[in-house]
Amino acid sequence: MSSEILVSFLGAVQASLSVLLTISFGVAAAQFGLVTTQAAEEISRLCVKVLLPCLMITKLGSELHLDTAVNYVPIIIWATIFTISSLAIGKALVRFFRLPNWAVPAIAFNNTESLPLLLLQSLEATGVLSSLVGSDDTSDGIERARTYFLACSVINNTITFSQGAKWITGEQQSPGEDNSSDPESQQTQDHEQGDEAAEGQQQQREGEGAWSPEGTGEDNDPSDPNERTSLLPSKVVYWERKMGNDLISVLRGYYHTWPKPVQRSIAAIGALFNPPFIGAAIGLILGLTPPLHRLFFNDMDEGGYFKAWLTSSLRNVGELFVSLQVIVVGVKLSLSLRLMKEGEEGGKLPLGTVLSVISVRFILWPAISIPLIWALAAHTNILPNDPMLWWALMMMPVGPTAMKVLALADVSGTSQKIRMSIAKFLTLSYIITPIVSFAVIGALEAAKAAKA
Repeated sequence: MSSEILVSFLGAVQASLSVLLTISFGVAAAQFGLVTTQAAEEISRLCVKVLLPCLMITKLGSELHLDTAVNYVPIIIWATIFTISSLAIGKALVRFFRLPNWAVPAIAFNNTESLPLLLLQSLEATGVLSSLVGSDDTSDGIERARTYFLACSVINNTITFSQGAKWITGEQQSPGEDNSSDPESQQTQDHEQGDEAAEGQQQQREGEGAWSPEGTGEDNDPSDPNERTSLLPSKVVYWERKMGNDLISVLRGYYHTWPKPVQRSIAAIGALFNPPFIGAAIGLILGLTPPLHRLFFNDMDEGGYFKAWLTSSLRNVGELFVSLQVIVVGVKLSLSLRLMKEGEEGGKLPLGTVLSVISVRFILWPAISIPLIWALAAHTNILPNDPMLWWALMMMPVGPTAMKVLALADVSGTSQKIRMSIAKFLTLSYIITPIVSFAVIGALEAAKAAKA
């Protein structure tokens, strides 16, 4: 028995080291000047706005069926419970131990996307999880686990994107103050404003020669085209901009005539509709609608006419998210290391803050989730009979703080010293990621015991 646990533990350590090594590739790429910070931010926005929604569509859509939809109800409930509980724990620790305000989101939001997905890939290679589902069904079990973690990330991201920025400063943020629902895009707000200004100048130059009802209809392209120059005909560009501006003007006029509580409610609801949420909603519709599920995910001889070209392309794009987002994490950590080396605006990293956040993320939550899920799986009929689901539920609250906490700091307008303190902590948090191996083995043994 002890030898089996040792083999499983060594496999988990190897999987964790694989994740850390992948992050180090991003660090090395940034240190050697192969990837700039600006490029990393653009890739990060690409991951959040394009790659992750495609992954949500293909994974949720393929794994969801009318008879398996009940498996996701515990995930939604558990993800909501542990995220809100983490916020409460974070607020209590900040007040009791006088920790900095950024400790609240650092405690509340762990990496529920790229890191667990990459860890699952490594665990599949080591065969650690085969004891839960059998060696013949390991691949199918891993795919289910990936879908479970993606469903969890939808809940986590929804809470983060809608209310996350206010916890950095400790101030209550009005929903109407922030129109963006994506912290990754907000992280580069200043850069985007510069791009928008350049785009406005470009549009003005194009507008001088663009077709209009009063114009001659001749296309006069600008003499200095760039990456933002439209490839569409000038007539299409003109009417697209005109209709978009008119629609926005009309909607804004209606919006400002409504009472303030209604405006705040609409703004709060609108914050939920971020790209990953939309991708999950599409995957949910495809999975739970039998005709659509057959078209997109069945074989050709079973009516899957979209599988070979449309679903395959979405899957190819979505699969890029896992490793690419982890590389971006490495690039961001490289930036924090570079700023730490400069040292002038380094910011302090109190030992109490580090111990508090790490204790909650790597010790407290495994101590809560593993016995709780084991008890529910072994002694009740609340959870579906899927050991891989039990293991995933145990692991969902565990892991290092999400990199989006640094994005939330940028959104909230905090000082450079606070942002550097967060960057230092995130660097340390990901360096010690291999200690998650203890939770992996604990959850594995608990799931096996509940299965027996």
